[in-house]
Amino acid sequence: MLMNRKAKTVNVLEGPMTESCAEFPARHVFIKCPECRRVIDEARLHDNLEVCPRCGKHFRVSGRDRMRMTVDEGTFEEWDANLASEDFLSFPGYADKLKSVSERSGERDAVVCGKGKICGCDTALFFMDANFMMGSMGSVVGEKICRTFEHATELGLPVVGFTVSGGARMQEGVTSLMQMAKISAAVRRHSEAGGLYITVLTDPTTGGVTASFAMEGDIILAEPDALTAFAGPRVIEQNMHKRLPKGFQRSEFLLEHGFCDAVVLRGEIALTVGELLALHEGRAPGLGAPHEIVHMGRRGKKLGHLFKRSAAPKTALEIVKQTRSADRATAGEMISLGLDGFVELHGDRYFGDDAAVVGGIGWKDGRPVTVIAIERGTTTKERMRRNFGMAHPEGYRKARRLIRQAEKFGRPVLCLVDTSGAFCGIGAEERGQGEAIAQNLMEMSGLKTPIVSVVTGEGGSGGALALSVADRILMLSSSAYSVVSPEACASILWKDTERANEAAEALKLTAPDLLALGIIDGIVDDRGLSHEEIAGAVMSSAFDAFDTLGQLDDATLTNLRYEKYRAIGQYRTM
Repeated sequence: MLMNRKAKTVNVLEGPMTESCAEFPARHVFIKCPECRRVIDEARLHDNLEVCPRCGKHFRVSGRDRMRMTVDEGTFEEWDANLASEDFLSFPGYADKLKSVSERSGERDAVVCGKGKICGCDTALFFMDANFMMGSMGSVVGEKICRTFEHATELGLPVVGFTVSGGARMQEGVTSLMQMAKISAAVRRHSEAGGLYITVLTDPTTGGVTASFAMEGDIILAEPDALTAFAGPRVIEQNMHKRLPKGFQRSEFLLEHGFCDAVVLRGEIALTVGELLALHEGRAPGLGAPHEIVHMGRRGKKLGHLFKRSAAPKTALEIVKQTRSADRATAGEMISLGLDGFVELHGDRYFGDDAAVVGGIGWKDGRPVTVIAIERGTTTKERMRRNFGMAHPEGYRKARRLIRQAEKFGRPVLCLVDTSGAFCGIGAEERGQGEAIAQNLMEMSGLKTPIVSVVTGEGGSGGALALSVADRILMLSSSAYSVVSPEACASILWKDTERANEAAEALKLTAPDLLALGIIDGIVDDRGLSHEEIAGAVMSSAFDAFDTLGQLDDATLTNLRYEKYRAIGQYRTM
């Protein structure tokens, strides 16, 4: 933009001058990125939502700027803007600090709260502000956030909160500490009323905020490289007398260790949150949603392998071996080819994120569904990352977390099962593999929302059962489901692995066998079908079952599920 300056009309040396405009170039302000050390035009940085266009460094922004980036224009209504902190402890220098920070930031305290729309969805919101005493949590921050949850509960609104904080405000003593409990109680009441709570972690989120409402969301998102910690790196280094590894306590660290659902770029946060809010409302997001799956042009193309290309299996052992083939449709393909969109959510909130278990919220024909799937992978590299579809305790705990979330918001649950069994290892036992499976069985048996499980490949023992306590159990015609592998059975019972074929026949592990025994409820015929066609058949069968089950009330649904498993087994009375 050019700046205009009007020249003086009279020059004492040269006489009268004509009025004209002298043009000067607009002043440019440059900022050095602390990450890549490159110089960035301030205007360009602002246009890029305060993200370095070269390295992707996310600069800190004020709470009010964050609000403008996130909320639909003209829809934000601020709540409790008149609340301001006071120096009730007469803490040295606190009153002067409050005054100077307020004048500099233009805010009364470190959070902006209110109501607005994100992608057309009504929601209650709070935006913490690092520009006000590093977002420290005092009485006003606690009170405003607490009121936000109370208003949201009264109005039946979800809550979306953006956290940034250096921790408790020390100038307010233990009163500041008590805000953790105060807000957590409000979060619980909002949750018990069926409210959705989404948190977005930004740099930095530390101390008491991390140890309370920042980590209490139903869904936790994070900006890239955001520091999130209870004790900050400097404190840990001073205590341990050692340097911390690069990336420690950053967003990606949290994702790897199971404490957040996804790391999302700033430019995609509003769309991703809007997507999740729409799914929470029981409808599919609008066109162009970040996780929409575009199927244009797929129909008619050869995708994957046709089972009819190979000879039809003649024995039960051949069926088992077929389930282990790399040519089979994986859970990931079932999701990408059978659904209209899928938002993957990560982490068990205890220890890690197990890549063998894929979980999240999908939608088809405008209907949301929670999907839990065991993924083997296709390439050798991917199979190793997925642990060949053998889940750790973290995988089953992630599944349980998402299943509970589905129950809370009334979404049906679809489980896709393909595993040789739960992982057997020292670490898995140390972290409670048996306990994790046991808790899933108990949780799923009483879940007050419909569950459909589909065995899409190999159903191995308790590792498969942990995701197949369901109202309807379906199997692909080419799949197998057994208490143990034929090879292991032959080895254990007869000390002869060469008798695996005999064991396979005796175990009655094929779909027709299990249908006759009343273990499963239906067979999805996949003979001669492409991966795309198999995915379509699986989803069609599952959603047909949801249509039927959705007509039942909670008590009837859980009672029928109980009676279903209660009736399994054969015995005689002596």
